[in-house]
Amino acid sequence: MAEADGISSATPTEELNGVGNLMDFLDEPFPDVGTYEDFHTIDWLREKSRDTDRHRKITSKSKESIWEFIKSLLDAWSGWLVMLLIGLLSGTLAGVIDLAVDWMTDLKEGVCLSALWYSHEQCCWTSNETTFADRDKCPQWQKWAELMTGYTEGAGVYLLNYFLYVLWALFFSFLAVSLVRVFAPYACGSGIPEIKTILSGFIIRGYLGKWTLLIKTVTLVLAVSSGLSLGKEGPLVHVACCCGNLFCSLFSKYSKNEGKRREVLSAAAAAGVSVAFGAPIGGVLFSLEEVSYYFPLKTLWRSFFAALVAAFTLRSINPFGNNRLVLFYVEYHTPWYMAELVPFILLGVFGGLWGTLFIRCNIAWCRRRKTTRLGKYPVLEVIAVTGITAVLAFPNPYTRRSTSELISELFNDCGALESSQLCDYINNPNMSRSVDDIPDRPAGPGVYSALWQLTLALVFKIVITIFTFGMKIPSGLFIPSMAVGAIAGRIVGIAVEQMAYHHHDWIIFKNWCRPGADCVTPGLYAMVGAAACLGGVTRMTVSLVVIMFELTGGLEYIVPLMAAAVTSKWVADAFGKEGIYEAHIQLNGYPYLDQDEFTHRTLATDVMRPRRNEPPLAVLTQDSTTVEDVETLIKDTDYNGFPVVVSHESERLIGFVQRRDLILNIKNARQKQDGVVSNSVVYFTEDAPQIPASNPQPLKLRRILNLSPFTVTDHTPMETVVDIFRKLGLRQCLVTRSGRLLGIITKKDVLRHMAQMMNQDPESIMFN
Repeated sequence: MAEADGISSATPTEELNGVGNLMDFLDEPFPDVGTYEDFHTIDWLREKSRDTDRHRKITSKSKESIWEFIKSLLDAWSGWLVMLLIGLLSGTLAGVIDLAVDWMTDLKEGVCLSALWYSHEQCCWTSNETTFADRDKCPQWQKWAELMTGYTEGAGVYLLNYFLYVLWALFFSFLAVSLVRVFAPYACGSGIPEIKTILSGFIIRGYLGKWTLLIKTVTLVLAVSSGLSLGKEGPLVHVACCCGNLFCSLFSKYSKNEGKRREVLSAAAAAGVSVAFGAPIGGVLFSLEEVSYYFPLKTLWRSFFAALVAAFTLRSINPFGNNRLVLFYVEYHTPWYMAELVPFILLGVFGGLWGTLFIRCNIAWCRRRKTTRLGKYPVLEVIAVTGITAVLAFPNPYTRRSTSELISELFNDCGALESSQLCDYINNPNMSRSVDDIPDRPAGPGVYSALWQLTLALVFKIVITIFTFGMKIPSGLFIPSMAVGAIAGRIVGIAVEQMAYHHHDWIIFKNWCRPGADCVTPGLYAMVGAAACLGGVTRMTVSLVVIMFELTGGLEYIVPLMAAAVTSKWVADAFGKEGIYEAHIQLNGYPYLDQDEFTHRTLATDVMRPRRNEPPLAVLTQDSTTVEDVETLIKDTDYNGFPVVVSHESERLIGFVQRRDLILNIKNARQKQDGVVSNSVVYFTEDAPQIPASNPQPLKLRRILNLSPFTVTDHTPMETVVDIFRKLGLRQCLVTRSGRLLGIITKKDVLRHMAQMMNQDPESIMFN
């Protein structure tokens, strides 16, 4: 394994023979050797080999003394310690964000006089003058117009509240976009497309940095509080991964190995979803299904632990004041019936269609933003969308409130004590049933009024979310997608409920819906619709269903959720295989290999470079290249590495050396090693060649040579090559015939070839 990492297996005695210790100036690799440049792809095999070597060294040393044994135990437990720290910090940040969003959202409408830091609900909790019927009204909470003018009603009061609502929204969004632009440009968006790309082995320096963590946390509160059609759940995954990266830097086991770091980031993503939805198991499955590229069994256990700690921390903070992890917890008192699978599946179809519509429209708008002058004015764009959103949202009570509160109301079952407009049914005065068994009743004027408002809210949410997602502020897509589905589901649920009440003698209702029975739960339809639309946009399946039942506590409704999620995915996949995150990865040109099958009949020789009419492959020889030759080659090319061959005549492959390692070693040798000049011979063999005494001191670089680069023959099918790149996480692959080097295939070449096969622009793949 030592040789697999490019480290010579020769003993120190052997290396000293005839060469001298001078040429082995790199007894301990100096900093930055083996690291990667920004916007480059890591070599998974190399990272795994390095970790194996490190672990083998620690194990052998642990037998030497008690202290070394203790150090080996600390190394073994460092992973669990990192998970504990990630869970604690991400849970704490999520709780603080939830509390801050609750307060700042209400700040747009009014203020609590008894305690300025209380939200509307908290203010009226503490009031002794609050009645159950008017539990959202208390003298301590005053709207801005009432505070300024002393009046509570009238056109002037309404217009003043309207104006201040819009003004607060504009202020919050302007502050958010300004902080992002000035301090942390990477803090915008949901972050999940970039997290997926980073977990696949790509380097984006600063994306998970301390500044990004700080600014994303602050601006996420501002963006959600502004009332824009976005959520905080997706960005919380980015926040948790920033926490993971922060703690990785404290342990050399993770800070010096990009492969191990990505195992931690996979677990951090699980913790992010855990605190976003209060769904620890769903978080682990989300990381496994949606974002992770390499997910060994050990990472599964650690993800579970991190998600558990994060959920426990959030539960301890209790941001929603209901002793639960989420705002959406529901308790339905009616079972679902087989006949209801028909509307559930129809909601799945709607979710798939909405997902397709959203992805196509949003990508088209984002592409226009990237290619036109619109992209040069991100602050103006955010201000314009916020202004339009606030102006259109205020008149409708279902769009004025926060999207999370809207979803919570749509999920709720109508009990006897509910005061929502959606529960304005005409009651039978002779009804003497328990609270938990209220029969279906005819809809009252409040329900019909709510239906019109919900229909307008549905159209508004569908349109405005297309233009909101992708702006230069933190913006999640989970909650807006769920809101669209929940509105559509509630409308369908009320329609089915009223059909069952007025036409209970129809054959479809006869078997399960008798007069005076409670047989349809509109809130369940809202829950199913939310799952369908979220699935249509993200193409999640298993993790989606688990998140939904953890989110709502509706364990017995798994089958309806599964039916809607699967239908949604089938319908959406019929129009295009990629979800919104894959679409944004492709739009940004990130080098991400998805899991779709490659079915074209091409060979490695069709993809490798150099192609016909191109210059020959840039290579190094094992013992006849000078330092000046290497420096010239590095200066004249921008390749990430160079194959090493026996000679230019035979071109028999010896190994592969990274460009960055060459640069660092030569620079270090010129500074610290006497006798190394431009004419010094660079050699990659174990024994130095016979050099006359008059010649300059040679430079030995065998230890940075990868002696086992991955190779395929020129007739290997590209289907196999793509599979190898995907499953092994290769950075490059050398093509040989009978041991003779023919060419090289990089990850970028594979992505370009796949794009060409799908009639897409191959130049959209931007990075190495």
